[in-house]
Amino acid sequence: MKNSYLETIKVVDGKLFHMPYHQKRYESVLSMFGITEYQNLSDVLDPPQNGIYKCSLTYSKLTPQIIKIKYNQYEKRNIKSLKIVYDDNIVYSHKSADREELDRLYKLREDCDDILIVKNSFVTDSSIANVAFFDGKTWFTPKNPLLKGTTRERYLEDKKIVEADIKVDDIKNFSAVALLNAMIDFDIITNLNIKY
Repeated sequence: MKNSYLETIKVVDGKLFHMPYHQKRYESVLSMFGITEYQNLSDVLDPPQNGIYKCSLTYSKLTPQIIKIKYNQYEKRNIKSLKIVYDDNIVYSHKSADREELDRLYKLREDCDDILIVKNSFVTDSSIANVAFFDGKTWFTPKNPLLKGTTRERYLEDKKIVEADIKVDDIKNFSAVALLNAMIDFDIITNLNIKY
């Protein structure tokens, strides 16, 4: 869905998580198109009251902005391995509903659970999450991710992670890896296998 954008919001027993961050990103995308009147996303959502759901809210710069709202019961993917893939041209700076480029790279994962995308020699993101690496004292996240996710922004604001340039050769210097997104929050992957 070209020219459409997406917010993925965690819902637990009817509670919407971290809405100020989703609202801020939604408004920042629309402001790129000169739009200054926004809907309050919390007002348009009516989530299920029992269980864990992934709310996918698709919107565009056209009126009405909200195109579609879906609630899917959420089941966490078990990620134990990442395949490093390279693409110096990929752009995904806004959470677009068009994931064609990410899907193309994801197909290169071979027998791994997901991918770790490297752009211009620097580690960026997995196909579904920002990443962070632990050196024993500090969690570092790539300075230039493909997408500045809402969970990544929260952890930067709280000074729980620090931005850094991370190259493929640097990965061996870290003792742990975490994936960050709205659904899994800060998910530390134990015994992660990275395939080069």
